[in-house]
Amino acid sequence: MRKAINQLTPGLSLCGLITLSSYYLEYLEIYLFERAWLETLVMAILLGSAVRTFYRPNSRFDTGIHFGAKTLLEIAVVLLGASVSASAIMAQGASLIGGIALVVVIAIIASYSISRLARLPKKMAILIACGNSICGNSAIAAVAPIIDADGNDVASSIAFTAVLGIVVVLILPIMIPLLNLTVLQYGVFAGLTVYAVPQVLAATTSVSLISTHIGTLVKLVRVLMLGPVVLTLSMLNSRNSGKRLTLSHMAPWFIVGFLSLITMRSFNLIPQFFIEPAHIFSNLLTVMSMAALGLGVDVRSVARAGYRVTAVVVLSFVTLFVISFVLIKLLGLN
Repeated sequence: MRKAINQLTPGLSLCGLITLSSYYLEYLEIYLFERAWLETLVMAILLGSAVRTFYRPNSRFDTGIHFGAKTLLEIAVVLLGASVSASAIMAQGASLIGGIALVVVIAIIASYSISRLARLPKKMAILIACGNSICGNSAIAAVAPIIDADGNDVASSIAFTAVLGIVVVLILPIMIPLLNLTVLQYGVFAGLTVYAVPQVLAATTSVSLISTHIGTLVKLVRVLMLGPVVLTLSMLNSRNSGKRLTLSHMAPWFIVGFLSLITMRSFNLIPQFFIEPAHIFSNLLTVMSMAALGLGVDVRSVARAGYRVTAVVVLSFVTLFVISFVLIKLLGLN
């Protein structure tokens, strides 16, 4: 136990320092400008990325940073379920859930086609398509061993989804007035387009609680599509036919936990005194996880991947952007 704590301490301490700095900078923004132009979550990503780009922490920080980016995030998502009622998304019915699945399928096909037209290798095209359409780095990491992807292709794909994910978080709120979106529509839009769960929180927290709840739910439904996609790729890839899929590929524990707490909240099974502390602690852990995610992004890595990959990733995202907007209009969400 002591060894594990010693391994985690350097990285988590760095994430904690970035988290405290992010809260302070948001406070400073409010003091100087009477509002926070960059929320704490976004600030944590930017500070983490800056540290990673200009000063590479040595290997003793790696364990804690990885724990912060993965485990703390998963715990934060589970706790968020305590403050979410399923009634909001259930009010939209099966049409929204079916629409999310349709968006994922269309986006995968479109992104893969764009990649192949740009003459990218087949496996890299699959990685980019799944990362863009489902959940960024998590999807790439899950799909890579299934298709025996090359390490360089995996690194390039992850670098682009990480950097583009941050850019999307920064620019997405601008779409509210440009596209005349309601807070509900914006939440669905963020859930359909943003790559990672914490990035959905960063893109919606400053807008509305409704946007945050709906965005998170939509995003997690989208993440659940990873199971069928991985299963399909495994069956199609004869070289991996001997490998058995684990339950964690189909439904990660934190999604199960999140949905369980939503169910408990919807049936009033969670004590009222637990809800607010769970929400506060979830926000704190989310900021720390965003700092850890930022520490894994070296902005300079994008320049090393080449213009074709850059063009494919950006065009794939624009396609997802358009498909998502069309779905919102077709469903008549208000």
